[in-house]
Amino acid sequence: MTAELTASQEQDLLARWTSTLRAARAGREGPDPLPYGRNLLERWTEPQRRYHTASHLRAVLDRIDELAEKGGEGGELELVRLAAWFHDAVYRPDRSENEERSATLAERALTEAGLTEREIAEVARLVRLTVTHDPPPGDLNGETLCDADLAILASDPDTYMGYTAAVREEYAFVPDAAFREGRATVLRHLLALPQLFRTPYGAAAWEEKARANLERELEELAAPDTTPGAEPTPGG
Repeated sequence: MTAELTASQEQDLLARWTSTLRAARAGREGPDPLPYGRNLLERWTEPQRRYHTASHLRAVLDRIDELAEKGGEGGELELVRLAAWFHDAVYRPDRSENEERSATLAERALTEAGLTEREIAEVARLVRLTVTHDPPPGDLNGETLCDADLAILASDPDTYMGYTAAVREEYAFVPDAAFREGRATVLRHLLALPQLFRTPYGAAAWEEKARANLERELEELAAPDTTPGAEPTPGG
């Protein structure tokens, strides 16, 4: 059992991984999915993670299901789910090439696991798309993955504060002023997008809440608590 997960949570995730990979192979022969799933879960539970954990993976998978069930969106759902498994599989807060390394990992692992060249290329493309979260119009696979990945932004205020605090912990090595500046840049990039959420369901259910959370956090970053002895305002 991995450190962050209970036995039942680990079993559930491995069952979801196995079902997804087998469905993506569409009856084609391939190696046992379980070793690949276990390797991925070990990556998702590495000690440097605070937000980008197996809990985040589960949340993204759940939001993909929500988009498919309630909104009718999804595209090639099994490929989107595979991209969710790989999108933060390589994660080091002190590096900037995490998405590229994650995409390369997907290409290598899914080649061994029996997917076609087109399927592998699509999963890797989706992983790389999470750098910008800005899929082109009509890219239903990309819209679904990006919406699911950003859905945390539309959470209730307490959950959102927990998310920002966890991200700040991942960047504990960055001084407060530099973190606030970098985080504000990220928030401004997101707020400048014409839409945060591209699927009809995501736009209707999450857009307004997410923008309110981002704008509130940006205001807090611009005016940190300067009271002596006070904790720095958490970023995210």
